[in-house]
Amino acid sequence: MKFPLLAKMGAIALVGLMLILVLGRIEGLVQERKARGEEAVRGVEHSHAAAQAVLGPMLERSCAEEWDEAAGGTDHGSRPLRREFRVLQAPTRLTVDGRMKADPLWRGLFKVNAWMGHFTVAADFATFAPLQPQAQHPGSQLRCGPPMLVVAMSDVRGVRAATLSADGQALAVQPGTLSAHYASGLHAMLAPDRINGGPLAVHLELDLVGTSQLAWVPAADSLRWTLNSDWPSPSFGGQFVPAQREVRADGFSATWNLSALATTASADVAKGLGLCTPAGLIGDAASGSDEAGAKPDKCLDVMAVGFIDPVNPYVLSDRAVKYDLLFILLTFIAVGLIEVLSGRRVHPVQYLLVGLALSTFFLLLLSLSEHLAFEKSYATAAGACAALLAFYASSMLGRVLSGVLFGLGIALLYGLLYALLQMEQNALVIGSVMLFLALATVMTLTRRIDWYAMFARLRVNALSAATLNEEKS
Repeated sequence: MKFPLLAKMGAIALVGLMLILVLGRIEGLVQERKARGEEAVRGVEHSHAAAQAVLGPMLERSCAEEWDEAAGGTDHGSRPLRREFRVLQAPTRLTVDGRMKADPLWRGLFKVNAWMGHFTVAADFATFAPLQPQAQHPGSQLRCGPPMLVVAMSDVRGVRAATLSADGQALAVQPGTLSAHYASGLHAMLAPDRINGGPLAVHLELDLVGTSQLAWVPAADSLRWTLNSDWPSPSFGGQFVPAQREVRADGFSATWNLSALATTASADVAKGLGLCTPAGLIGDAASGSDEAGAKPDKCLDVMAVGFIDPVNPYVLSDRAVKYDLLFILLTFIAVGLIEVLSGRRVHPVQYLLVGLALSTFFLLLLSLSEHLAFEKSYATAAGACAALLAFYASSMLGRVLSGVLFGLGIALLYGLLYALLQMEQNALVIGSVMLFLALATVMTLTRRIDWYAMFARLRVNALSAATLNEEKS
């Protein structure tokens, strides 16, 4: 062959393309398993209860205004008109004490972070003035129904028990809210003449279950929400983070303190803004970020907490396969460097087998992490692949010591990849430093090589071998 080096580089490039196809299939498998996990979550939400958002208790009253309007001229008389509307009132002071317990559910191999909670709510209404309707037409008559207490929630299927009392007297809790804007929830009617009385004290005991997340709308002049749970990895989000929080290995506690000066939730409830579920309002669940997501314009403000898995095997596997080409590139550079410095020739088929062994690591990691803890899965997959490559490199490079050193180098790469997975925010700088150090190592080890002389020697050797083969034939 006239240009042996060029031919070998072409063969290695072809090997690289084949490995890209293999890695693409593995990445597709990771995405497929990740999608199946999300489908399992949706399936549990469909049959159990989804993420929860709660609003209330609120006071609401349905009213109607009736008046007469001229029908179009003095001889046509008048016609009666009617306007129906509802008036809402937020509590003067709202206190929520919540105690939650993790209740994970499984759909096959996939875990869904479900929870159950008991909430004790005290709502004080200092005045009923906001429930007194204002006429919009002169000479009209106003008629209003009795006031009722309303507790709205995003998924009423999660209610396991609820009791309401007003001024110490138990109320009959009914399903639904009778509200045009918040149909899902509970309500209880008050006595018609209660609106003419003094301040109202409401007590709510609520047993609620859900999955993944919980949010509460801060619709009150002043609000205090305390939450205790045995979940060790919360992600606080919504539009307000807790004023105090403590995250421990056996759970967390958090307290929110808000006033009406910090939120327009009470006014937005009157405008009919939506009670949106916390999905999308929690920070990045994979990294445990506390940054609040952007609230949709048509949604109420919420205080939210997400129950996340800090070590999600599908998220980490997906993050790991993003570095697969970097892994193979660095390994091929190391093998090529060994060829140049030692004169030991490595066949393109051997490059292919080494690349396949590296690719198998990501497949092993994904499959093992569905049955073992991620750390154990990673150590097992990395150890198996490093040992296999060390064994194979002993024959490929002609010496046991060379194979051992090669395996140790692969193990070091796996260690650096694990560091990248644990420090996502620093992944870019670590990866950049790795590439720089690899390039610096190659440049340092090859700085005295006469590339022209080496290429010429390879060409002469190839021509001599070709001539010898022709003579033999």
